Amino acid sequence: MGDPLRIGVVGCGVISSAYLETAGRVPDLEVVAVADADPTRARHAADTHALRAVSLDELWADDEIEWVLDLTTPGAHAEVALTALESGFSVYNEKPLCATTADARQVLDAAADAGLAVGSAPDTVLGTGIQTARAALEAGAIGRPVAATATMACAGHELWHPHPDFYYAPGGGPLFDMGPYYLTALVHLLGPVESVQAVARRPRDVRTIASGPRAGTEVPVEVATHVTALVEHASGTVSTLVMSFDAPSSRAMPIEVHGEEGSMVVPDPNTFDGAVEVRATEGDWTTVPVRAGYPGAARGFGLVDVARSGDRRTGRASAEVALHVLDVMECVVAAAEERRRVDVASTCLVPPLVPLTG
Repeated sequence: MGDPLRIGVVGCGVISSAYLETAGRVPDLEVVAVADADPTRARHAADTHALRAVSLDELWADDEIEWVLDLTTPGAHAEVALTALESGFSVYNEKPLCATTADARQVLDAAADAGLAVGSAPDTVLGTGIQTARAALEAGAIGRPVAATATMACAGHELWHPHPDFYYAPGGGPLFDMGPYYLTALVHLLGPVESVQAVARRPRDVRTIASGPRAGTEVPVEVATHVTALVEHASGTVSTLVMSFDAPSSRAMPIEVHGEEGSMVVPDPNTFDGAVEVRATEGDWTTVPVRAGYPGAARGFGLVDVARSGDRRTGRASAEVALHVLDVMECVVAAAEERRRVDVASTCLVPPLVPLTG
């Protein structure tokens, strides 16, 4: 693969540990430095993973860095990405790509002007779970797909996250937090989205942090916390999406796809692996052997994939897919607020299947 990618990490919150653990075991990634607006968090991450903590100004001036891994909260993604690009670095954002499509387009325009690349999570879709499901669909395991369901239900991230405020601010909520996993998977499996209809609700105005140093603190809720959407793919398949921070639990499968000749259960798109099961119209459920994806993948594989891609604009973890998913989510919000069907202006190429490796 050549020399490792030299990356600088901006944002040392909860999710950073997953990326830094990957970098510690993948020879293709080298973390040059970590930085955070809160120097204490940067030092903690550096001490935990034997890295170098620097100030943001020092990181922007570091000529060893090739890519910036942006792990800040969604509202800061555009600012960080633009600063990275101005500093001469390509950038890979945590999901969602940005808080708004307007911000995301500004970032992509700046990248194009600078001749640099932008990638974005989620890269869970590149693991053996979603990729095996896609390979089976493309091989005709259930015939032509007709419909799909995607369900995520939990009681809210304030039950476990010490600083959940951003989950309930614009750019958050179950749709923008968890929706990218499910919608990115649906795009990989069924193609880009053409239009949406939706209903959204916000049953509570505040949430109470349940653990950590801020336990008992109330967080204002500014976004819908239960969203149901009807998603029409350009292929003709119709998906039903349910994203909720108002349901304690659900026994629904994360994703199911129904075709003319059978049904398929797809594993949790917030994980990299998991069993894919198929049932023909007349038959029993059977497990599909792993046939595609990166075995043992973890957060950060998408950065490597897009950086090593022949065309970094349309690589498997490209910003093109992330922008389309962000556009779909904004259209879901508009459809719920305006109580009408909303056409999705953007589209994207479906990235190529990940051949089974390892």
